[in-house]
Amino acid sequence: MLGDGRNGDQDELPGIQRSLPPDWWIYRGTGQVMSAEERDAKWPAPPPWRSFRGAPDLAAPELDEHEAQRRLGRVHAARSTDQAVLDRVNAAIALARPILVTGRPGSGKSSLAYSISRELGLGRVLRWPITSRTTLKSGLWDYDSFGRAQAIGLNENSSIGNFVHLGPLGTALLPHKLPRVLLIDEIDKSDVDLPNDLLNVFEEGEFSIPELIRVRDREAEVVVHTADTGRTAPVTDGVVQCHAFPLVVITSNGERDFPPAFLRRCITLNIPDPSPKRLSEMVLAHFPNSDAELTEQLIRMFSDRSRKNDGLAADQLLNAVHLIRPALNGQVDEATWRDLLDSIWHRLNSGS
Repeated sequence: MLGDGRNGDQDELPGIQRSLPPDWWIYRGTGQVMSAEERDAKWPAPPPWRSFRGAPDLAAPELDEHEAQRRLGRVHAARSTDQAVLDRVNAAIALARPILVTGRPGSGKSSLAYSISRELGLGRVLRWPITSRTTLKSGLWDYDSFGRAQAIGLNENSSIGNFVHLGPLGTALLPHKLPRVLLIDEIDKSDVDLPNDLLNVFEEGEFSIPELIRVRDREAEVVVHTADTGRTAPVTDGVVQCHAFPLVVITSNGERDFPPAFLRRCITLNIPDPSPKRLSEMVLAHFPNSDAELTEQLIRMFSDRSRKNDGLAADQLLNAVHLIRPALNGQVDEATWRDLLDSIWHRLNSGS
């Protein structure tokens, strides 16, 4: 019986035993790239209510390895990931649902999207940075009516597709066999209406472009620009519909509450602050030739300063590791080094 209270707040599931890693996990968080053959064989089918009919599938996008390495470091650096993170990421994949990732600045929320994409070979991450002026439409598409009118006046190529540009969310919803990874970064900054505006798109996996619907009698299929540099995609009858729902990673610093309807459509995940072991792995990924003893000493200093300053971001540690090389070579004296550390390892909030 579920929820009978025999284990306090823990519900028992008869016959379910924890294995490490569970067979249903496809994302392991190890930093090791899965082969396409293994990934395709293990990729879970979505629930019937999350199955979409977008077609035909477009060619799989390539990974932006430079961006992935900038965010994550070396491909083959060993990593360890919190089990709760792995459970929730794999649940989001299995259920074809967005994942709302909350944590302090610098805890690795945005990096999670790049880790998933690289490990599972899902191609370039589409990033949608949120500001107070961001609207749903800006993430879906933009139509340059002025540019088209100008092209018509100059007797240039005025095909409407030349003036429609899909945004990151719109590009993520194009049909693909496997999901695109979309990072919706810092949703806390958005206008109060944006989370609710996203609900229909998250539920239906599609959107329409009025400018293309108006011309569908003349141009049933229109080729438009996408958020992938230099790539275009066909849109039929003015409607973009996904095949595999994108793997949407939404980051939040926990600075606001979200509507229940929005939360209902998301898998929620709280990212803990990196442990000393995780910090050591991050340093090794970016600085493979770093001195182990020195790294351990810096991590201890960083962790101590983090406790005193109510939390620091992991990239503040990486900044110190990068700068310590000239310090060790005698280019920076000890007093200057300590002053640099104070400027690098400063508080992340406005408190004194």
